[in-house]
Amino acid sequence: MGKSNQPVLHTHTRRMGTKAAAVVLSGALFIHPAFGWGNYVYADAPVESTSGNTHAPLNSLQKLSEEILTSGARLVTYQYALQRGTKTYKTRMNVIEADLSNPYIKLDVMTGKDGKTATGNPVTKMTKETGAVAGVNGDYWMMGSDQVPMGGSISKGEMITSPAELTGMYAFAVTKSGTPTIDQYRFTGNVALADGQTFPLSGINKMKYDKEPGKQHSHINAMYVYTSTWKGMKRPNDTTTTPTEVLVRNGVVEQISDMGALPMEVPEDGVILRGHGQAAEFMRRTMQVGTSLKIDYKLLSQSTGQSVDPSSFQMMISGHTLLVENGKASSFTRDTSGISGSGVTARTAVGYSKDGRYAYIVTAESNSVSSGFTLKEFQQALVQAGIWKAVNLDGGGSTTMTNRPLGEFDTKLTHETKEGGNNVRSVVNGLGVFTTAPEGKVKGMTLSGEKTLFIGQRATYSMKAYDEHYNPVDASNLDVKWSSADGKIKWDKDAFVAQSSGKATIVATSGGAKTTAEVTIIGAKDLSSLQIATGSAPLSAGASVPVPVKATLLNGNQTIVPVSAVKWEIRGFNGKVEDGVLKVNSVPEGSKIGYAIASYDGLRTMIPLTLGSEKLIENFNQTNMSISFSGLPKGSTKGQVSIEGGFGGHGANDKVLKLSYDMNAGGSADKFAYAELNGSTGMELPNGTSGLKFDVYGDKSFTNLRLEIHDANKKAHYVNVAESINWEGWKTVEVDLSSLGISYPAKLKRLYLVNFKEDQDERATEGTVAFDNLIAQLPAGSSDIFPTATMNLTVNSKSSKVNGAVKKLDVAPIVLNGSTYVPVRVVLDAFGGEALWNGPAQTVTIMRGERFLEMIVNQKGFVRNGSRLASDVAPIIRQGRTLVPLRFVSEQLGLTVKWEQNTKSITIH
Repeated sequence: MGKSNQPVLHTHTRRMGTKAAAVVLSGALFIHPAFGWGNYVYADAPVESTSGNTHAPLNSLQKLSEEILTSGARLVTYQYALQRGTKTYKTRMNVIEADLSNPYIKLDVMTGKDGKTATGNPVTKMTKETGAVAGVNGDYWMMGSDQVPMGGSISKGEMITSPAELTGMYAFAVTKSGTPTIDQYRFTGNVALADGQTFPLSGINKMKYDKEPGKQHSHINAMYVYTSTWKGMKRPNDTTTTPTEVLVRNGVVEQISDMGALPMEVPEDGVILRGHGQAAEFMRRTMQVGTSLKIDYKLLSQSTGQSVDPSSFQMMISGHTLLVENGKASSFTRDTSGISGSGVTARTAVGYSKDGRYAYIVTAESNSVSSGFTLKEFQQALVQAGIWKAVNLDGGGSTTMTNRPLGEFDTKLTHETKEGGNNVRSVVNGLGVFTTAPEGKVKGMTLSGEKTLFIGQRATYSMKAYDEHYNPVDASNLDVKWSSADGKIKWDKDAFVAQSSGKATIVATSGGAKTTAEVTIIGAKDLSSLQIATGSAPLSAGASVPVPVKATLLNGNQTIVPVSAVKWEIRGFNGKVEDGVLKVNSVPEGSKIGYAIASYDGLRTMIPLTLGSEKLIENFNQTNMSISFSGLPKGSTKGQVSIEGGFGGHGANDKVLKLSYDMNAGGSADKFAYAELNGSTGMELPNGTSGLKFDVYGDKSFTNLRLEIHDANKKAHYVNVAESINWEGWKTVEVDLSSLGISYPAKLKRLYLVNFKEDQDERATEGTVAFDNLIAQLPAGSSDIFPTATMNLTVNSKSSKVNGAVKKLDVAPIVLNGSTYVPVRVVLDAFGGEALWNGPAQTVTIMRGERFLEMIVNQKGFVRNGSRLASDVAPIIRQGRTLVPLRFVSEQLGLTVKWEQNTKSITIH
């Protein structure tokens, strides 16, 4: 069975229509108790917020949440705990369960942008374009080639792409009768003329690749069909084979281009035959304008040997190795080293139940709150989830899931991707879940809005409605009255304002119906650290610096604190923080350092402002620097570097350092592309440089960006700048050098890209990046700001010496329980810094350069730069003065301390 002269079906768009009927509420409606179905946990909420035991036993799945997506589909989130070595790791696994027996549920392929192959599109956009209620990423593709799935894909019975001739690659499909299947398929077909002459077809809408076994170029001596689903006029992007192309419409040849592609995209009502070598010769010999021909093709099941008509499938999407068979972990059907099988990363899979009723669409997260899986670990988790048979889909940075929350019209990102935050990679296709349910009666209501708040944050909510098929209904006409059930959150004219930490309840009333929802308000007790994302700022009138405040929860989740929830204190200059931006209005004459202190619910952190805290060391406009390229492995990684203007939107006289690279050769290995600075000499960094900031032009290659510094002790420091170049265009990056122990003078030797062997299939193998405006960040606590001194103290003596001069003390150093204590203000008077005392809270605050420390008297824990740390000793008060452990002076204030046991004397310098 096959397709004759008709082109392959184009992807249709399906979107739920907005329910226009007015919604009138009565007490008889089902009112959703809180933001989702059952115990709903949002991707940005702490795991601990779920009811039940969060400490699941090892190697077992624990259900965290469940939510209805539409009639016949639900989203279930699990947590899987496992041990690697001596450490325990947790991974979140999200499972979309689709009931294929439900008449309204359909699965389908989502293809590229606007349904076109040879294009990429994030899953977030695919689901919106197609009207899917949920979706995940799909098949693998070859980075650097046409953005075409490697395997076969079918939508509504029409083949979009044929399977490549590769071993061990499996596909998931659903028949038109609703039966799921996972199998290997081969493509077979031919072009037949009226006189009986035929020529075999090698595929439909395929990129160039090397066939298996044998590594033969896919398009040599081969004929392919390209349909209007293919985007672009290169069919495919291949310089090895020169095509002969024929346009066929309604089974008749209309145009022929010998030894060159037709200068057109494939028309909607036609196909283009593309031939090379023997296939091109057949086309020259047998085809001319007006020739009638027929195109037939089918699939061959590799498990049964039976031929399969593609039109018998509702849909098909392909993947890589088989993961689960007969409810057990299967042997891998293909080498998994190229997809980081033994590496821990994000994963995607699709499978079905033993009875064939349910399809399971699965992602395993690898992000700030989830470890990820090796393929073997993924297999075990899928088996525990009750999946009978499953195939692996593209993973790593491609792993993406979206879903439509109950009552909402649009889909959202289900979880943070491996790329971080809401960064979503473009992929070639995806698997979508669709509903065809008609409009139904209103079934219930739910509330939509922020589920986790900070004290002082303003938040708005909206009432959402859904029908008997759990699809959204327009509820914009509802007159909703808002209130709160307790004092932890307060309604203020047009929004709720969080008042204090803990669980709070918001109340929505409309007509005779009322619903409540619980929100979590985060307090300082829920945080492990509070940090300002900007490390330092210039102490200069007119300076304006963004100062986002980042909170890390006790469970490791990170989030930006809303600007309305942060309180600021300014010291040492005149300025203010508005809408998250620090503005310096004026600086007192002679001032060398200032502080902007951020506070949230009593937990504080700080950013120092110093004169000349940043120094431009290179902008490449008038440089005499020599540059060169080098690559590893030698001979296979190639490229070039240059300094040139007019790149990336810059003017002709605005020059940048450009690095172009080609990592196609060399097989599977770690690959490096270096921009060498001044040959073996390098670029000198200012003494004491604590960080670097520079502009990077990204090519979205997903390669790793690093730099190399050699210090005065001839030690090489390899510094990670960006884990993944996941952006296009210019972006400013910063790297902290303060914790590396660099001995100065030091030199920046090279900037370079790394394409690691692991997950290498997910990265581009060639491209161009550029660098500009290299800025050295100088530490706030350098010697030009704070005095240098030598201080001599003696236990139980109120006499001290500073640089040889005798000074009297209000309180003497003491030894208590084996620990030596010294008066902190005396130390700061000699070496610079500020000490602030809060009597009611019994808290002492110390600021010295980039060091911000807070301690509570008689409590062993303390806060350093916003992070909570433990200590085995606590500050004490003697004679109205605060004394701190001597070890605290050396470890936290950055001073050198010498203890002489015999004389009980202390030297600090």
